[in-house]
Amino acid sequence: MMQKAIKLTWGSVVQPMFQRPPALQVAALCYRLRKGQFEVLMITSRGTGRWIIPKGWPIEGLDSPGAALREAWEEAGVKIARSSNAPVGRYSYSKRLDNDVLLPCVVDVYAVRVEKIANEYPESKQRKRRWVSPKRAAKMVDEPDLQELLRQFTPPLHL
Repeated sequence: MMQKAIKLTWGSVVQPMFQRPPALQVAALCYRLRKGQFEVLMITSRGTGRWIIPKGWPIEGLDSPGAALREAWEEAGVKIARSSNAPVGRYSYSKRLDNDVLLPCVVDVYAVRVEKIANEYPESKQRKRRWVSPKRAAKMVDEPDLQELLRQFTPPLHL
């Protein structure tokens, strides 16, 4: 009986006091229309080579859509694009830091309609990129929330 009370108190009172809220990141769900079909731009992560979408930390002096566009340029070479003003979705994952600590993150995802892409960009030698259907992209990523977002993705009409 006492053990149950201790476990309940630990799990509902003590442990939450030591947990940080998830860190916020922004991402660009880059897309284009090709042969009447929408494609999304996938890139590899620098560390593990997993397929992801461009994402990063908020950038001082930029709003969230602007930061997502900056990440799309640095990580994927998206040179000319338009971004949605509001996120089209959100997903969560655990980011492995340099010291092997896992940091819980939530990522606000902005739709980015790509008009021009560059061959040379800041991280072009560190990443691969590939245009694929949203359904194919959903099979390439690990995060369940991002998989669902990709499966359900319909580009905004106003971009």
